[in-house]
Amino acid sequence: MNNKEKTVRIKKEITRLKKLFSKIEKEKRDSVNSLIENLAFMTVSLEELREIINEKGYTEEYQNGANQKGVKKCSEVEIYNVMIKNYISAFKQLNDLLPREEKVEVDDGFDAFINSRRE
Repeated sequence: MNNKEKTVRIKKEITRLKKLFSKIEKEKRDSVNSLIENLAFMTVSLEELREIINEKGYTEEYQNGANQKGVKKCSEVEIYNVMIKNYISAFKQLNDLLPREEKVEVDDGFDAFINSRRE
């Protein structure tokens, strides 16, 4: 993916995320724009890394000097692993800023069942 295509995908992701997190209070929303932009960047980058990993595989051969060679985890997998942790953390931060929905009590009959067993 070239830089222009990546920039367009990031902008689309920013729009999607802003819509997703639009219920964050306005005062807080203004301060999280950079978090949303970073999350959008990571989303597109993770997609790009997945494509590379699918093409290249999870491992790569290496050779250090004449006698030391072998197979190691490819660098894209290492980058992916670090970035996915950061992505989850950033997403959780944004999600925690959303207002808590009021819980609705649903009578599923469980309490009545427990009470009837006690009698």
